[in-house]
This record gives sequence, C-alpha cells and structure tokens, in this order.
Amino acid sequence: MSAPTPIALADQSRHQDLFLHELNWNAPDHPPVNFTAEGGQIHTATNIASYRGIRVWSCPGIPGSRTEAEIDRVIATTTTDRLVIFHNESEQVWRWPARRSADNTTATRLTRHRHRHNDPDPPFEARLNAIRLPLDQELDANTLLARVRDAFDIEAKNESRRASKLMARMYTTLERAYPDSTDRPIRDHEISVTMARILFLMFGDDTEMWEPDGKPDAFRDFIHRETTTDASTLADQLNELFADLNSATASRTVPYINGGLFNEQVTIPAVDKDFRDAVLEACAVDWSTISPAIFGSMFQSVRDARTRRELGEHYTSEDNILKTLNPLFLDELRAEFDTARTHPDPAKQLHRLWKKLGDIRFMDPACGCGNFIIVAYRELRDLELQIMEQLQEIDGDSQLSFDPTLSLKVTLDHFHGIEVDEWPARIAETAMFLVNRQCDLKLKQRFGDAPRRLPIQTQTRIVVQSALSLDWETVMPAGPTSIIAGNPPFLGISQRTAQQTAELQNVWGTGYHGTLDYVTGWYAKAIDYFSNHQGVWAFVSTNSVLQGEAVAPLFRRVVEHKWRIKFAHRTFPWTSEAAGRAAVHCIIIGFAKKVTHPRLFDYPSPGGTPVERAGVTNITPYLTDGPHVLVEPLTNPLNPQIGAVAYGNKPTDGGNLIVEADDYPHVMADPIAAKYVRRYVGARELLHGTMRYCLWLRDADKGDLRRSPILKERVAAATQFRLDSKAESTREAASTAHEFRQVSQPDTAYLCIPRHISENYPYFLSQRYDSDVICSDANFLSPDPDGFIFAAISSTMFMVWQRTIGGRIKSDLRFNKLLAWNTFPLPTIDDARRAEIIAAGDGILAARASITNMALADMYDPAKLPEHLHQAHRELDYVVDDVFGIEDHDLPELDRQDILFDHYRRLTRRR
Repeated sequence: MSAPTPIALADQSRHQDLFLHELNWNAPDHPPVNFTAEGGQIHTATNIASYRGIRVWSCPGIPGSRTEAEIDRVIATTTTDRLVIFHNESEQVWRWPARRSADNTTATRLTRHRHRHNDPDPPFEARLNAIRLPLDQELDANTLLARVRDAFDIEAKNESRRASKLMARMYTTLERAYPDSTDRPIRDHEISVTMARILFLMFGDDTEMWEPDGKPDAFRDFIHRETTTDASTLADQLNELFADLNSATASRTVPYINGGLFNEQVTIPAVDKDFRDAVLEACAVDWSTISPAIFGSMFQSVRDARTRRELGEHYTSEDNILKTLNPLFLDELRAEFDTARTHPDPAKQLHRLWKKLGDIRFMDPACGCGNFIIVAYRELRDLELQIMEQLQEIDGDSQLSFDPTLSLKVTLDHFHGIEVDEWPARIAETAMFLVNRQCDLKLKQRFGDAPRRLPIQTQTRIVVQSALSLDWETVMPAGPTSIIAGNPPFLGISQRTAQQTAELQNVWGTGYHGTLDYVTGWYAKAIDYFSNHQGVWAFVSTNSVLQGEAVAPLFRRVVEHKWRIKFAHRTFPWTSEAAGRAAVHCIIIGFAKKVTHPRLFDYPSPGGTPVERAGVTNITPYLTDGPHVLVEPLTNPLNPQIGAVAYGNKPTDGGNLIVEADDYPHVMADPIAAKYVRRYVGARELLHGTMRYCLWLRDADKGDLRRSPILKERVAAATQFRLDSKAESTREAASTAHEFRQVSQPDTAYLCIPRHISENYPYFLSQRYDSDVICSDANFLSPDPDGFIFAAISSTMFMVWQRTIGGRIKSDLRFNKLLAWNTFPLPTIDDARRAEIIAAGDGILAARASITNMALADMYDPAKLPEHLHQAHRELDYVVDDVFGIEDHDLPELDRQDILFDHYRRLTRRR
C-alpha cells in the first residue's frame, strides 16, 4: 500500500506527520499555547514542527476570522514567524502573517488559505511543495522564510483584486456626483485627474513617501479625521487639499508634490457618503504590496465593456509583458551583467553596462495604463540595483565610488507613452511615480538611503493622442538605443471606425490591404520611426496578422526595410489580470535589423508553458524555423493533381428557385415541377445534415415551364427580382431567370467544401456528392470522380496548411481557394500512391456512413469523435505523411509546418 501523499496527510489532519516526514521540517520546540475566547471556549494551539525560528501550530476547530486573529496574536508573543493551521473534519484554514514595516512599526495582516478536504486543490498542493525542505542541505532562516512567504504571503494578490473593486466603486460614486447635464468628455477628464491623485496619495501613505516632513498615513487620517462622516464638506476639502499640493508655500497635510500631478485646477462636485466610505475603504488597502502594473486591470474593471470594444483595449499580464521584454532586450542585458561579474576587470565592465542602461530610451505607443513601461522601468531599475550592489562588493570596505541617491542612470524621463484615451494615460503617469517609489524603497533597503522625489521634478511623459496620427519622433526621438514595445489594439475591418480605417490607410499608403488588422498600423509606424536607426521593437498582436492574405502585405514592408524577426512567441491564449478578460489568441513578434540568435517559442499545449525551439537559424513570417517565405495567392494549383476549386452555384433569385422544407410537399405534388426538384446543399446542410431542395431548371423543357403553375409562378417571380436589381449584370440575366445566376455544377461526382468551419475540428470537413445534388454558393466545389480530392483535403497536412496559411472569420477557419488550396504543396503522386490515398479516403467515408445518429459537425466534435473514424483518418495520414517524407506520425504542428514550407519552396522554384 502506497504512503499517503502530502495533501492526503493534510486532509487527514495529520499535520505533524506532514511536516516532519514529508516536508522534512524539524521537531517542535515549544509547549502548547491556550486561549480562552470571549464565550469561555478554550482553544489549544500545539506546536507541531519548527525550523530555524519558524514554527508551525495546529489548532482544532475553525472559530472564524476574529477568534483566529486573537489566537494568532497570542502565538505571536512566542513566535514571530509562524504558520497556524485551524482544522475540522471537513476543511482547514492556514494563517500566515503578512507584514509591512514603516516608521519603526510593523503592520500585520493575516493571510487566510482555505482548503476543503478531499477536493482537488492544485494551489494548496503547490504551497506544500514550495515549503518542502531538501534532505541534502541545510537552509538558512532567510531562505526558508522567503519560501514560506512566496507560498503563503499572497495578500498582495488578494489586495489587488480588492483594490480593483474599490477603484471601480470610487469611480462609480464619483461619476454619480456629476449632474446629468455635465459634458461627458469634461466629466471623464475630471474623474481621471481626481482618481489619479487619490491613487497617488494612498500609495504615498503606504510607502513612507511623506518622510521626513510629513506623517505616515497622512491622507487616510485627513479623510478619516478632518472630513465629516456625511461627506457634506468632502469635495471642498479635497479641492483645497489638491490646490495646497500644487503650492510650494501653502500649509498642507502632506509635502508639496507638484510635478504636473496637481497643477491643473479641477473642481470636484459635491459627493455623498458612499464616496467617502469608498475612499476610506481603499485607504485600508496596503498599496505598497500592489504592483502598479495591476492598474490596467483596475482600469478595465471600471470601464464598461462597450468602451473597451470601441477602443480595442486588451490588458496584458506581467507574464505576457515579460514574454515580450525579456527576449527583446532584458535577457541580453542580464547576460551582459553575468559576464561582467566574471570579467578580469569587473568594475570597468559593470560601469560600461550601467551607462548602457542609462542610454536606453523606451516607448510604448499604445500604452494604456502603462503596464509595459512600468515593467520595463522596474526591471531596468532592478538590474541597475544589482550593478550597484556588485560594485559595492568590489569596493569592499572602501568608500563607494558613487552616491546611491544621486548616481541612478535609469530615470522616469527615459520612458514615454502614447495613449488615445486620457483616463488610462493618467493612470500610467501616476503608476510610474509609484513604481519609481517601490524601486527607491529597494534601494533604501540595500544602501540605507533613497533619493528625495518631492516635489516631483522628473516624470514619465504620456501623450494623449492617436498613435497612428502622431509623429513618434515628437514624443521620443529615435536613436540606436531606442526600444519600442507594447500591446496595440486589435481591430478587424468590421470593428473599426471610419476614422481608424483612414488612419490605417494613411500609415500604410500604397501598401494598404483591406485585410490588415488595425494593430498593423503600429508595425508600419515603427518601421518608419526607425528608418534611419537600428533600434528594436516588438508588439503583442492578434494571431490574425499571420493568417490569410494579410501576411504578404505586412511582411513585404518588413523585409523591404531590412528587418528580421529577433524572437517570436507562436499562438497562445490570451491572459489578462482583469475579470472579463479578452477572449483572443495572440502572438508576440520582436524585430531587429541584426539578428544572430533568433529565438522561437512554441506552445505544445494551449495555455501551457512556452518551449523554446533549439537551433533556430531564421524565423519566417509564419513563425516557423527556416528560410524566408511568403505565400502569395495562385490562380492555379501548385500541384495540378489536386484539381481546380470553384464557387458553388449562386441563384440570385429572391429565394424563388429554392424549395424550403415547408414548401416541399406542395412542389412535389406538381408532377412537372417534381421532375426538377434536386437536393440543395449549403454549408449548414453539409455540416448539420439538414435537408433542403431547389428547382434545377437548367436545360428544362420550355413547355414544362409554361404548363406547370408552380414553375411558371416561381420563374416569373425570379425574373422580376432580377429586373429590380441595381446591378446591370443581374438585370441582364433576367431573360434566363429559370437558371441559377452563376452555374458551376459538375457532371460528375464532386467534393463540396464549406467556406468556413470551426477551428475546433481536428480535420477540415468536406463531403462528396453525386452530380444531381446541387452545391450552393455557401460552399466551394471541385470535381472529384474518384475521391482523391476528398482524401487530400481530409489529411492532417492540409489542415495544418489551412490553419497556417488560410484566413479566418472571427475564429472560424476560412477556406480560400487561391491562397490555401492552390498553394497546398502536395508532392506529385504516382498512380500506386494515388490509389492508396483514395482507398484511405474511402475508409473515412465508410466510417462516417456507419454512424447513423450524428451529423458531420457532431462526429468531428473533439469530445465526441468516434474512435473508428479517428483511426480511419490516421490510416489516411500514414499514407499522406509518407508522401511528405514524414516517419513520425505524431509530429508536432510546428515541425509539420517546416516540412510544408520546405515543399512549398521547392514547388514554387519549379514554376
């Protein structure tokens, strides 16, 4: 019988066994502690394990937050760093004190981690694994403390969620204070300014910003003690406070700030008690623990979904920001730091790197709430701090060759942003003050001092304007150390305003193509911006920029200007810090003119961890490894054996040649009309098995058209419909209104191909029909008398090509005969191999025919795909893969793409 897992031991409340035998802690070293609650109940906390001053306590029962906190306070008199586990038969609560030190005092908040017994709980299991001690080495107290804090000190995450809600509440109550007659742009502007100021003041309370002249928690105390509980005077008092903070001579609650944050006169209207309560509740948040990069999520929480759609806003998580910034420039800087430390003359190399950091200029031209510039600034400041620490170690006990408070080279004015909407721009400016303060506190912890930042003199500049209508040089002059990165808005052609489309057309000029996503305007601007400089740039984009006809016009401009892909993250599902996160799939591409070691990151499983591909020599526009390639539409197939594809038959009849289900019995009752009724297949009928019919009167006997009342009536109605058309060609076709307007029906068995299918299907769905089944123009068709075309399109290799080259409508795959079908690089097939492929295709059709209770769309639902049908496709893939030289039939998509592009290059060279 296997030993219980750590989480099983916890579920059995065997916490001592858990810590001593599974997590490798030491034995307890303190007697039990008793506490008598207000109602007389006695609670006993037992020390069950310890390690270098950190103790773990177990207390039966879950008495509730208040009593748990009281018990913890008693334990705190004996143990500074402690985990206290409250537990009963069904659940347990683990409490850990999260602390913040300021002004020689320590404020403590208990984190609370709840776990239900026998429930899957990966986060809880991860925490247990995080505090497991190695058997082969002794950890020092600080290392263990850091591990426990990483596992249990997640108050910052909880505070961030709470802060987002409170920001939304403040925004809503302040918005309500404005009269309905207030001009909306004026109202939104004033709220933006006010919220940014309050956010700054709350952060200042929690980060010792008012020292040495001001008092801790000065803003909170001002609201709590100096304003009336009914908030009747609060607006006037805030207006006066903000004016004081812009005056160097006024007496004030906190020190003089200025720097642009308080210099604009904004008059807050009378607010109510709800607003005061919201501000006070927000003041209770520990803002020092919250990364300013979370403010984008706060912004998304307070803005309505319609506004987000109009602006194309998608907020980037820190994880995705670092996916962009690390390979773009941060990883190289860190590598230089590691090299400098081991150099024979480390001080010289470190000073050189330090200067390099100071030369960097960074801009996000779609900055939103500033997440990219916040993280870029923080990471560079962290690296700068490491350089300073290393130089101090080199100096040893001698006097430092620099002043930690004056020598900083990474400064706020080196970071810039462009944002079309004022509210997030204000948040971005404020957030940069705040992250600057957090970086200064790290400096103070290391060197004992930090720069004085008040009154504000240096700040980040965010320009409020559309980035596509602005000369970026006026915001940040381009140079060899310039870096551009961000997450511009994603808007397809149907989502854009007329103004946005005009902007896109203007920046692309003669290179404009209607399929280009709005985000590509930033690509064009970046290329123009760096026209005379090297620089590097990268954008998060929707993966639509690498699909369909948009790829060639986008990357033609890129290649013409000598840019190469420096790194890329292939398609991954979007993650955002905010609720209601954007449901999109993204890619990240970084560019440079000189690339020695391109880096390509793939995602073998959706939402999984990226895996860097080894040995990459060049990244193509389709984010594959290999020589440069651009797939252009072709009028004829690369391999003539796969045959031509045409649009289905288009009636242009006002519905008069179509026989709907309700009309079918009536039409069939007319023996003349019944002769001309044919099954009619559109995409819906193909995929979902529904029945529909049409009147196929091509070459019909003219006498029949006169003798049948139904035919006579319907043809007359179709004639009138065409005569009423605004299109001359349609009016000219009125004389043959008994026929479909455009006819492509073959006289042999054919393949019917839907224009769009769901991206979730594992294979591209199509169906063979006899020539008497009429294909509508909702499909494509291709003559396929022997089934070879069906087999080719049903293969995994075609599905990979379609996903890679074909376009999309929303997320659905869009079949494109010129781009995806005619370019499919199927090698020439000999007669024997053709017969094998046809036979394998017949096997798929036979497997489908054996499934009588499911439509095609249901059969290929990944959760329902019958095993024998799946196996039939595998048999087809064995043959088709062999044609491409593939031996491993479980080859990942990225490797299949490499092979397809290699064959494409070979076939196009022969043309």
